[in-house]
Amino acid sequence: MNWIETVLFPLTLAGVLSCGLVAGIFFAFSNFVMDALEKLPAEAGMSAMQAINITVLNPLFFGCFFGAAGISLILGSFSLIQWQHPSAVCLLLGSLVYLGGCLLVTVVANVPLNEALKRVAPHRPESVGFWREYVCRWRRWNHLRTLASFLAAACYAIGLAQLG
Repeated sequence: MNWIETVLFPLTLAGVLSCGLVAGIFFAFSNFVMDALEKLPAEAGMSAMQAINITVLNPLFFGCFFGAAGISLILGSFSLIQWQHPSAVCLLLGSLVYLGGCLLVTVVANVPLNEALKRVAPHRPESVGFWREYVCRWRRWNHLRTLASFLAAACYAIGLAQLG
């Protein structure tokens, strides 16, 4: 067995699966969770999202989300070191797309929005305007994270095929 079979193939497969799982989570939010929260009265929608933002901070989600980032760093590094390898371009693209379009967007857009929501008292009448703006902006950034995670998984899948 060579290093591609023992290390690179399973790592790339893990990249496909972890990025795909993250894409699925974000897709659910973009496709129906945020719509459902937006249909609730503003106070109920805000309270539910505040609870979701607390609940999502768990080891399983962090393992998938940051695990995909770690795998992306490793696969991206491999692609730069072994640029002549047939899978290098796909692995680098997948890495850049996940790290930039998912991880970076989460850190600079979605997390700050969630932090701002945490400080809002849902029962206050002036919170309704904040909630409407929050949902619009959060959803826009989440669409980007969904697409980036999905594209990263696709790039890794193509790279995986080139390994075999």
